[in-house]
Parts: sequence; C-alpha cells; structure tokens
Amino acid sequence: MRIVLDTNVLVAGLLSAHGPCGAIVRMASSGELILYLDARVMGEYREVLGRPKFGFDKDRVSALLEQLEHNGEITAAGPLAARLPDSDDEIFLEIAVSARAECLVTGNIAHYPPDLRQEIDVLSPAEFVEFYRSSLVG
Repeated sequence: MRIVLDTNVLVAGLLSAHGPCGAIVRMASSGELILYLDARVMGEYREVLGRPKFGFDKDRVSALLEQLEHNGEITAAGPLAARLPDSDDEIFLEIAVSARAECLVTGNIAHYPPDLRQEIDVLSPAEFVEFYRSSLVG
C-alpha cells in the first residue's frame, strides 16, 4: 500500500512501539508500506527525529530513514490549489495529491480540512490501521 506519512506519526511510533503508530513504523520500515517521499519530507524526518528532546539513537534513526528512503518512492510534487492552515503540512498533501496516494496518515487531522484535501483520504493512525486490515480481508 502506498501512503504519505506525516512526521508526527513517525515520531509517535518511535516513542512507543505499541499502538497504531508503532505498527505503521514497523510496516513502513519492513517495506510492507511504501511511502511517497521527496527531499523536503526526508529533510523534515531527519531534522525532527534528530531533536535532542526525543533522545532517539542517531544510528537507529539513520538506519530507519535509509530503509524508508530505499523502500519509498521519490515523488515530484507541485503546489496545492489552496493553502492549508499550517503551511508546514502542505508538503505532505502536495505529495499525496501528485502521487495519487491511497491516503495520508497524520496525527493532526484538523490540519487538513476536508474541503482542501483534493480527494485524498486523510486518516488518523488508528483509522489507517483499521483501513489496512480491512484491505487485507477484502
């Protein structure tokens, strides 16, 4: 399944291996999920995961990011038709729209108002895990 993953899900999944975010990180790192990416997203992942407040092991973060980039699909994205409330979130929706991703997974659903999503399904981590499981059955 090809998705776009907001940085907050990656952070939450690394902070706790349990729950939906941890499951998504494991699926993405194993190649079960293919992340649509670009240099901006990889730069944000690298910058946020490197923040001292999280205390993540630098070698593990580096290995995870290499795996995500190796398994992912680099996507060229154009600008959105309309601005989002938080401009930092625009890169994720730009990629999802350009790549026609199956969905964008985020812990900040409110940052992606329904009228600005351009037909992209924006799911919480829990909603995504349920969607993923149902796709395996159906």
